[in-house]
Amino acid sequence: MAASVSCSAGFVLGMDLGTTSVKVVLLDAQSKTVTDSRSFPTNSDISSTSDIHAKEQDPALIIAALNQCMEALPKDKLKKVKCIGICGQMHGIVLWKSKSGCKWLSEEEVIRFIPEDVSQLITWQDGRCSADFLSSLPKADSHLSVATGFGCATIFWYMKHRPEFLSGFSDAGTIHDYVVSMLCNLDKCVMTGQNAASWGYFNTTTNKWNTQILKDAGFPVQLLPVVVESGAVAGHTSSEWYGIPAHTAVGAALGDFQCSVYSCMTDKGDAGLEVNESRIYSQLIQSALAQPNTDLSVTATLLGERHDPTSRASASQISPSNLSLGHVTRALCRGVIENMATMMPPQSLQAAGVKCIIGSGSALSCNTVLQQEVERVFPFPVVYGKNVDSAAGVAMVFNDLT
Repeated sequence: MAASVSCSAGFVLGMDLGTTSVKVVLLDAQSKTVTDSRSFPTNSDISSTSDIHAKEQDPALIIAALNQCMEALPKDKLKKVKCIGICGQMHGIVLWKSKSGCKWLSEEEVIRFIPEDVSQLITWQDGRCSADFLSSLPKADSHLSVATGFGCATIFWYMKHRPEFLSGFSDAGTIHDYVVSMLCNLDKCVMTGQNAASWGYFNTTTNKWNTQILKDAGFPVQLLPVVVESGAVAGHTSSEWYGIPAHTAVGAALGDFQCSVYSCMTDKGDAGLEVNESRIYSQLIQSALAQPNTDLSVTATLLGERHDPTSRASASQISPSNLSLGHVTRALCRGVIENMATMMPPQSLQAAGVKCIIGSGSALSCNTVLQQEVERVFPFPVVYGKNVDSAAGVAMVFNDLT
């Protein structure tokens, strides 16, 4: 791990490069409170006419949204930034040429960079790796199965279908790893285990890539980033950037979900449960509240799961007596939470020392039925309504490590 940096005075810049927007915050290092926050949509999706399963974004538009955010922050505070923390959407991959991945510009006393010699961002939503294709790949030495949208799976897909595409680049990483590399002018991309695990073919116990397995399959292992510990300092800014001084410490990029959980934790025994985007109308919720139990069973995996992409939603134990709005809504909410519990069993949480669940997200905070099902399935106290913020979370991580 690189030497630590003192952030005891001044500000920490936190940055979240999300799927649809970019957000930045300034965290006062002493009071540990967010003093300023800006967010802009990226509008970066690329329409593919050749493959409906492709999900790609334009890095130039993502960085343009980042530049908008930075321009909107107070200039006097940016001059006092002592370190930078960056997180973002996991699993995806962008490739670039070392030392020419961006172009630095100086305009109207503002120094910034724009992408150059960079591929499109192939996101975590990319669906080109079919079940048959994934089954043809070598078995990973990892606790995670490889899924479509994972960085290593995407590289395997390009190896088979467009090998010439890969030959034009020397480095690869997530979009947030790319920003770290550009700010620090790194010779080689560095990546934390959080993002490496999201790519597949990474063993979190040894904190190493499955290098030999990948080499044996002809995988271009030279594209793999150098892995560092989460919380490590990746490097220092090679130039002034929006008033932030040159030689400012930049943390190795972290995952957005991990940072969102960190932003609402008050104790090491807390676990985060986030359910977003509620589309269940109040009338349905009221009907389910009047129906505290049901024998109707709903499997809520409409779009499958990473570990089982072929699974689909279903309903069973259907009878004339359980087709009311109350039964159906109760069964659906129960199915959502029980599906979560299959991926993170209560026994595993207890073994990990979890003592409390922090419930967040618009769906969970607004839906009393979901809350009841959480409390039924998980044998822990549950606290609702805490705000989660990945940009604030990554700033808090690097502030707390100093």
